[in-house]
This record gives sequence, structure tokens and C-alpha cells, in this order.
Amino acid sequence: MRLHHAALLLALMVAWGVNFPIAKLGLQELPPLLMTTLRFALTAILLMPFARWPRGRALQIAGLSFTFGVVHMNLLFAGMRHIDGGAAAIAVQVQVPFAALIAALFYNDPLGWRRALGMTLAIAGLFVVAGAPRLEGQLLPFLLVVLSAIIWAITNIQAKHLRDVSATTITAYVALFGVPQMLATSLLLEDGQIEALSRLTLQAILAVLYLSVVVTILGYAVWYRMVQRYPINTVMPFTLLIPIIGVVASAVALDEPLTWHTAIGGAATIVGVAIVIIRAAPRRTP
Repeated sequence: MRLHHAALLLALMVAWGVNFPIAKLGLQELPPLLMTTLRFALTAILLMPFARWPRGRALQIAGLSFTFGVVHMNLLFAGMRHIDGGAAAIAVQVQVPFAALIAALFYNDPLGWRRALGMTLAIAGLFVVAGAPRLEGQLLPFLLVVLSAIIWAITNIQAKHLRDVSATTITAYVALFGVPQMLATSLLLEDGQIEALSRLTLQAILAVLYLSVVVTILGYAVWYRMVQRYPINTVMPFTLLIPIIGVVASAVALDEPLTWHTAIGGAATIVGVAIVIIRAAPRRTP
């Protein structure tokens, strides 16, 4: 890998890791479903001028917008509102072993004992993190974040059938189709939206801008470019930095304590995810 591409990936991992405390700051002022709606609305506004109509694929993308936007993102933010950003950064890593499990079930990709061990270790690490004193009484929000990660793994099955559609078009129309669905969900399940919007501060505005522009638009543009240019086993290991950066950034920005539950459980989860990535990579390399 060229040095400037490695530096670009490192910068992306930092941006995605810092995403967790920044999202927490936004959730201090905005209801989670409303924040998701604003994020996708801004993404659609900025990307639609560069997207093409997905001829023959609109229904599939609409389905993806429901699974990824309404279910995954709303579960993620609803859970993150009540737990530490560092714990959320570790919990979402369960998406990797569950993606491997789905590949085994739907695409006949054998798990093997090493990847099964990695999955077990990753999930065991989550149990350790969930036992942290700061998460006492917050098991349900933690499980919502874990469930959101599992749903994200499921969305990969849908995205797998959209390989001939550009990333810009997929991202733009997932956002566009998702906005009315998420707005309806927010109006149905939340209250105080008008009040929250009327007292928006710069903190919440910058949080939504960051989630839309940096995390979604720029982030996935870089990610898809690197995945297309290099073998997946060269690119995927970079994602192991995300939970580490997320925990450190949350400790610095939100003054979250780094407990032994987070350290040991996080380490176990990261090692388990690393085993799954390393063992899965050769089969997915072009």
C-alpha cells in the first residue's frame, strides 16, 4: 500500500473513531431519531446533485434505506444516548463476527474453528464490557447498540446485490428514501422535536454536520476507493483501530473513565474481531 493511502486510511479510522463522542454530544440536545433524520436529510441534500437515478434498483435501495437507516441507525443512536461512547465503540465491533456468521449461512463460506473461536472471544469481551459498573442499569441501551451492529451485518446481504450501482448513488438514495421513514418514526416514538430544534446550539449543529459530511460522505468515499484499489485483507485490519480511538476519544472529550471492564473486554473483542478478519480475508481477496 502506498504511504499516502495508508495515511488516508489512518485519518479515516480517526474520523470514524471520534464519531462516537461527537454523536454523544449531539444526543445531549437532540432526540436520537430526530438526529438520524437530520443527518440523512443533510446527506441527501449534499449528494443528490451527483447521484444518478438507480434504474431498476430503486426498490432494493428503498429496502436498504429501511434496514440501514430506520433500523440500524435509530437503534444505534437510541442506545448511545444512554451509554458511554467508548462502550458503544466496542459494542459495534460485533458486526464483524456476525457478518462472518451470515456469510457462512447464506454464502457457504465455512467458519472454521479459528473464526468460531474469534467470534466467541469477541462476544465474551462484550459480556465483560456490559458488566462495567457505569453500565449498571443500562443493559438494554447496550443491547440496542449490539443489535444495531447485527442489523448492519444483515444490510451487507442487501448491499451485496448492488455492486453495479455507484457508492455515491447508493448513499444519496438511501438517505433520500430514509428521511421520510425516519421522520415518521421520530414523530411516532419521540416528542419535543420542535422544542429541540428551537434551542439548537452550535454543538448539536456541528455534530450533525460531522456525522453527515465527514463520517458518511467523505468517509465512505475514501473507504470504497481503498476497498476497490487494494485487497480486502490489506484494508480491513485498519478498522481494528476504531474501537481504540473511540474509547480514547470518549475518555478525553467526555471525561469517561477507562475501567478494567472496558480495557479487558475491549481487548478481548478486538482480538476476536482480528481473528475473524484475518481468517476471512484470504477468501475475500480478489
